[in-house]
Amino acid sequence: MEWGMANRMAQLIQRDGRCLFLPVDHGYFQGPTRKLEEPRKTIEPLLPYADALFITRGVLRSSVDPDNTKPIILRVSGGASMVGKDLANEGLTTSMEEAIRLNVSAVGLSIFVGTDYERESLLNLAKLVDEGERYGIPVMAVTAVGKELEKRGARYLALCCRIAAELGARVVKTYWCEDFDRVTGGCPVPVVMAGGPQVDTELEVFEFVYDGIQKGAIGVNLGRNIWQNDFPVAMIRAIRAIIHENASPKEAQELYDSIKNE
Repeated sequence: MEWGMANRMAQLIQRDGRCLFLPVDHGYFQGPTRKLEEPRKTIEPLLPYADALFITRGVLRSSVDPDNTKPIILRVSGGASMVGKDLANEGLTTSMEEAIRLNVSAVGLSIFVGTDYERESLLNLAKLVDEGERYGIPVMAVTAVGKELEKRGARYLALCCRIAAELGARVVKTYWCEDFDRVTGGCPVPVVMAGGPQVDTELEVFEFVYDGIQKGAIGVNLGRNIWQNDFPVAMIRAIRAIIHENASPKEAQELYDSIKNE
């Protein structure tokens, strides 16, 4: 691995081999998402506990101070919205030159395997990998499912992750699911977890994060489970304890309760 690529990967994945990425890119297709209406106010209290931010160039420039930040994973795909015909119809929205100008540690885009736009999204990934490898910038592929949430099963996600790795992604972001070891076991590059199933309690979030780590994920890329929580700082610190301190779900819950009551 070239020095620049290795250095950027080391910025993202900590010395213990784990990572906590904080995505705040939801507005690129959802608009002003609940509790992310003012990105700066959402990001600033959580930034000390994140290992990297997953963010668009517009919000990066407007809402993150360049002298007080963490490594950046730049969202570079888009072009569809929640009110449009098909969320899978994405293209590349940001050039690699722009990524270099913003001094990012990685770039990320979504792939939509099994949709009408499968081919286009996979070729977008391949093109982005070519450009990223040329300049030493890793690509994170996001296995998106659009509005078809029932696709979040191990067989489908394992297929998506392996294809992303085969096309050159250095990291893959995918959903947690039952039998998650089937997903990580078939993916030869690091896997980070996006949100899991819709859950009602913090403990259930801690449980799927813990399970995923035990089954081969190197960390998380969790947004709404953190910043839509009533106590987001307590939430990110509890999840960080699972990832970097090997805390159990019960220990994470105790930490969350103690911090939220401070």
